[in-house]
Amino acid sequence: MVNTSKPSKEQVREYMERRQAQHQPPPSCQEIRRQLGWELVEAEREERCRRR
Repeated sequence: MVNTSKPSKEQVREYMERRQAQHQPPPSCQEIRRQLGWELVEAEREERCRRR
């Protein structure tokens, strides 16, 4: 079983409020994950790279 770290609903809501206030185009999915701290564990990251 692979463990992931996901942001709470409150963290996502706060992030979305900050993003809407900035009036800029949305960042990439990777940047959003980085900003929210939604990091995959190393094993899952390596597995995904091998599949591609």
